[in-house]
Amino acid sequence: MYQESLRDHKKKVVTDDGSVTLFSTKFGETYHSTQGGALHESLEKHVLPLFGFKPDRQKLTILDICFGLGYNTLATLYHVAKENLSTKIHIISPEFDQKLIVSLFEFDYPAEFEPFKPIIDQLSKTFFYEDEQFKIEILIGDARQILPAITTKFDAVYQDAFSPKHNPLLWTREYFAQIRSLLADDALLTTYSTAASVRLALHENGFHLFLLSNDMMRDSLIASLAMLEIEPVDMELKIQRNPSARSLRDASFCEVRR
Repeated sequence: MYQESLRDHKKKVVTDDGSVTLFSTKFGETYHSTQGGALHESLEKHVLPLFGFKPDRQKLTILDICFGLGYNTLATLYHVAKENLSTKIHIISPEFDQKLIVSLFEFDYPAEFEPFKPIIDQLSKTFFYEDEQFKIEILIGDARQILPAITTKFDAVYQDAFSPKHNPLLWTREYFAQIRSLLADDALLTTYSTAASVRLALHENGFHLFLLSNDMMRDSLIASLAMLEIEPVDMELKIQRNPSARSLRDASFCEVRR
């Protein structure tokens, strides 16, 4: 399904907030939306919703799908440091592209991430970092093969794989069933995708869905196993209005690979 020869073909793209992302020739899209910016997207679609709905937590365990350039993980550390939070953070992140991780020590990150340069350097060498507050594990390999071996229960998932169009096996009903089996009862899943197939796959796995709006970028989605104190998406009404819509299924694709 995927052209392995194109994996190393990437080019730098400057996004609207001045932060840099990459364009992947293999997947035919950028790692982040250029509208609003890579750093802004990580904060607004993942980090701030998580900490907004889970304030004052002593510990958060996060599944970051997939590590990529590490913006979501680093933006989490940035937010914790900026707000002087004592929350202990444990992040586990599958990532297929080992060469990308090895190269991150020389990537052009925004100035906000400068305090975390030693962490970035360590991750690029050993795929692991730990101190008294932060623990980060990058698991090199196919996310669909890695997830069944994980025994950790997560408080949150940053669902930030390449899009359903280009990387469908990280958006199927069966994939989200794997994710649900790893979640605490009050866990949140945040994602940029609001596609009908994604909403249906989450709904079919028992998630409540909530849209987040931001003036600087397109809507994003929160999925939660527990009801939140914001207006939910009425999925039964959506299904009634669009009965032909379907979630993605593993059976439609011939290989399980990021």
